[in-house]
Amino acid sequence: MSQNLNEKINDVLADRQLSISAITRELKDKGFAEHRLVLTGYLRALRDLKKLQEIEVPPSKVYKRVESHEKCTDIYSMVGDQIKNLDMEVRLALAIYIISRLFKRPVFREELLHLGINNKSVANCLESSTCMVTLSRDENLKLYRSEITRISIPVNDPAYEVKTEDAQLISMANMILMETMKDLVDLSGLTPKTKQTKLVEV
Repeated sequence: MSQNLNEKINDVLADRQLSISAITRELKDKGFAEHRLVLTGYLRALRDLKKLQEIEVPPSKVYKRVESHEKCTDIYSMVGDQIKNLDMEVRLALAIYIISRLFKRPVFREELLHLGINNKSVANCLESSTCMVTLSRDENLKLYRSEITRISIPVNDPAYEVKTEDAQLISMANMILMETMKDLVDLSGLTPKTKQTKLVEV
């Protein structure tokens, strides 16, 4: 039954992303009348297995399929998945810091959407006195927009950068990148199966 449900969910999400309610309705139309709570747990399990991507679109969440090639090429999904449970201001700063360091340029609003951060969250953060990011005034933004070919960046899309690079932000970014690397690389046979306990002096 679970295998058939998995296949039906993949069919429903082909080339689109849907909320839990929409998935529930479509599955019911296909003869799978699962309770919404059961389906919610199943979708989250598929997310944890990296078979689905969960995207926040307040006030709900939407799900999309993770194609096999996306697992190794979609840096936005990988980073977004690692930071999704953090406080929004920290999450936004980390997303912008990591992506800007990887790509050596400011981060566009469209890219933040791919990271699971919506426009309202960005606007709310920018209004906060503790916000660690700012609107970019880089004179090369037009050039950067034209050079991005993997995704479509709107002509007047604003870009953002971090105000300051404090030690805590850098440390958290390093941890996120290490966890992202673990998702990409098979480390079996290289890491200990049990953690070594620290000896206590008597």
